[in-house]
Amino acid sequence: MTNISKLNDILANSVDGTVTTEQINNAGLHRSVLQKLTDDGALRRLGRGLYIKTDVWEDELYLLQKKYSKGIYSHDTALYLHGYSDKTPAKYTMTFPKGYNAPSLKQENIIIKRSVDEIYSFGVTEVTSPCGNILKVYDIERTLCDIVRGSGNDIQIINSAMKRYAAASNKNIHQLTQYAEKLRVKSKIARYMEVLL
Repeated sequence: MTNISKLNDILANSVDGTVTTEQINNAGLHRSVLQKLTDDGALRRLGRGLYIKTDVWEDELYLLQKKYSKGIYSHDTALYLHGYSDKTPAKYTMTFPKGYNAPSLKQENIIIKRSVDEIYSFGVTEVTSPCGNILKVYDIERTLCDIVRGSGNDIQIINSAMKRYAAASNKNIHQLTQYAEKLRVKSKIARYMEVLL
């Protein structure tokens, strides 16, 4: 297989339109092909070692998570992705483990939340982005706890999400209570649920 056919194979098999330096290296190609494709306008550099084909529809949510794999969509962004908010976030909210620091993270149009290891990974699930790609996001029970936990959250968004949750057929009150206890918001969650259920 020639270098050109290896490269064409990588590009053709990229379901999401992305190409990584690791893929190029694993195919035995030199990284300079990425620079050439970028110069020619076939690829655009998204970040260190990550490129996207210029002829694909960009899924911003998916690409952000691909670029920052430790990021989990949370808070208002998770509400939106779960269908519990009609308001498209102006900035996406992602939660990262405490101590995680990528220098380029602060340059992104995202709200950064940090979480200690004990609570960072619980409640993680997957949803499909509006463009059809799989995203890591906190489940709705974890998200409801997160939005009442912090300060500065829009009370209308919280009330609307709580009402939708109370009316949902797939709600898991037991799990919501467990999460609320672990995240120390049991009394706040209980007040909402007493009124709505």
